[in-house]
Amino acid sequence: MIDRAARFRELHEDGCFVLPNPWDPGSAVALASLGFRALATSSAALGFALARQDSPRAIEAKDALSNIETIVSATSLPVNADFQNGYGRSADEVFTNVRRCIETGVAGLSIEDATGDASQPLFSMDDALDRVRAARAAVVESGSDIVLTARCEAFLVGIDRPLEVALERLVAFAEAGADCLFAPDLRTSQDISAVVAAVAPKPVNVLAADPEWMTTRTLADLGVRRISVGSALARVMWKQFLIAAREIAESGSFSGLANSEPFDALNAMFGEHHQS
Repeated sequence: MIDRAARFRELHEDGCFVLPNPWDPGSAVALASLGFRALATSSAALGFALARQDSPRAIEAKDALSNIETIVSATSLPVNADFQNGYGRSADEVFTNVRRCIETGVAGLSIEDATGDASQPLFSMDDALDRVRAARAAVVESGSDIVLTARCEAFLVGIDRPLEVALERLVAFAEAGADCLFAPDLRTSQDISAVVAAVAPKPVNVLAADPEWMTTRTLADLGVRRISVGSALARVMWKQFLIAAREIAESGSFSGLANSEPFDALNAMFGEHHQS
């Protein structure tokens, strides 16, 4: 049987697929039941579940690795790990942590260039490249065929000329050994097309950041190979949870509970998964 890493790599070869982001085994099983072909963890969704902010400094490697392992174990689907900046201060630490991540059974992982420090939000180009190279070296040494994604966070951290920075860095990351490239929060077709063209023929991941115009088809038409949703599904859950909870707290009404997923439906879904 073809392994999960090989299946995940094949998904990047042509067409376009959606990579939804669960945050625990239950959400992973639910997404798998809907027919998605691969999953990805979300550091932000994990952070919120642990009552922490989304920051490379808010979650420790051990917490991320534990979450990744539980999601990998929940289904037979390939899983891509949102591994933030590698949870290491140096490239050597990134190498060690990436090896640990690979041991969880992931089919892919991403390394970003965000520091978590507002005074210097991105690693220098040299440091960022060293971290991508360290991640690639860890993949090679492991003997695995996982997909290494390199992320430039220029659009998320609010720096000047984010597209210019992202293009320069993503091209360099591709040359340093990244298999897939990702600049979260691209919001225009022009910016997306520019990234796709710059790193071609390597595949590009786009975050579904603007539901007003983004669909699988519109992004596929721009040459995007992979679409993720980040913490959005978790935030949808949080919004509905808080709407119902606030109504109870503020007015004593339980009407918000009427919008819940039926108990029997959830029980059946997880029962079928347990028996399979």
